[in-house]
Amino acid sequence: MANKLLEEILERVATWPEDRQEDVARVLIEMEEQASIGYGLTDEQVAEVERRRANPNRTFLTIEEVRERFAFRRP
Repeated sequence: MANKLLEEILERVATWPEDRQEDVARVLIEMEEQASIGYGLTDEQVAEVERRRANPNRTFLTIEEVRERFAFRRP
């Protein structure tokens, strides 16, 4: 089904103005490049996610606590 749908779309794209066809080509190239890169977490990131998920009693900061923690970043 996906192949048929893709064929139908590409047939329609072939009738579009050249600049729009170039846009489609750029998008598809970008998608292909992203697929080949692969995304993943480092071991440290995985450990942090597991740590956070394991704590059912996690706490949340108040707005004031957030302001205090980021106060050092203000000029």
